[in-house]
Amino acid sequence: MKLFKSAQIAAGLAATALVLSACGGSTPEPGASGAASSPAAEGPVVIGIGQYVSHPSLDAVVTGFKKGMADAGYTGDDKVKYDFANAQADQANNTAMIGKFAADKDMDLVLAVATPTAQAAAQAVTTIPVLFSAVTDPLAAKLVQSLEAPGGNVTGTSDKNPVKEQLELLKKIKPEAKTVGIVYSSGEVNSQVQVEWAKEAAAELGLTIEAKAISASSEVQQAAAGLNVDAFYVPTDNAVVSALEGLLQVSQDKKIPVISADGESVKRGATATYGLNYEKLGEQTAAMAVKLLKGEAKPETMPVETITKVELYINTAAAEKIGLTFPADVLSEAVETYTK
Repeated sequence: MKLFKSAQIAAGLAATALVLSACGGSTPEPGASGAASSPAAEGPVVIGIGQYVSHPSLDAVVTGFKKGMADAGYTGDDKVKYDFANAQADQANNTAMIGKFAADKDMDLVLAVATPTAQAAAQAVTTIPVLFSAVTDPLAAKLVQSLEAPGGNVTGTSDKNPVKEQLELLKKIKPEAKTVGIVYSSGEVNSQVQVEWAKEAAAELGLTIEAKAISASSEVQQAAAGLNVDAFYVPTDNAVVSALEGLLQVSQDKKIPVISADGESVKRGATATYGLNYEKLGEQTAAMAVKLLKGEAKPETMPVETITKVELYINTAAAEKIGLTFPADVLSEAVETYTK
């Protein structure tokens, strides 16, 4: 880890100077420690990117992060090197991936994409900054002491989604809906949090939530089929989003809409959402990384950031498959309309 090593070298030279001075010996030439502490003189920054699983939203975070870094001048092998790994939703892979990053003494920063990977990184990587992204509730995941002042070497960006606005959207496109089904991972902390948020919002809107927990992506379609509801809500749950097509098939069979928590899922066939742009989230995370790498900020005092702007995504082809017609005001408000 070049930045940390530079600090060690500088501290060592300073200590040597004090010892030589105390012994009456010669002192180092002025500027000697300064030359050693310049990260730019030691080559490109090295960033480990750990992604928990492949699906469009998490892929978009990584794409946005690299774009943001390039926009800030970190492009080309002489400026930045990425060590990318994907755990493919396997906890053993996740632990090994993060362990490799923790052991790499040349690494300057770790980007952990999604909650399970962020939690692993927070435990194993302690000497360099860790930035997380696509984490819905960093407090519930025990990644930070507070959103305003994380307190350790971990901070990042949250993809906290506007659950109430998303359920209000359901009321707009299907006013007669009374019950909403949610399939979620019992082992994913942020999914449990979103189910609670959905229950609170639903109570205010006159809706009832029927939730079904799963332990693996392979259970998504069967769990959805077992819910007798008027619509589905899909949280930012990595296991469910990875197996979204199974749930979408059930929605078509039942002729009911799917409100997703992210816009990428609408592109894949969910009906609609007020969602976040995950590529923008990645770019925002890159801006935080640049400040850390340049020494302009420290993770312990760098607040967790979120994207406050949400955009309306709709899929007219998905709506047609379930016999639903979007109201005119929804059609006119949409910033993204998918037609297949």
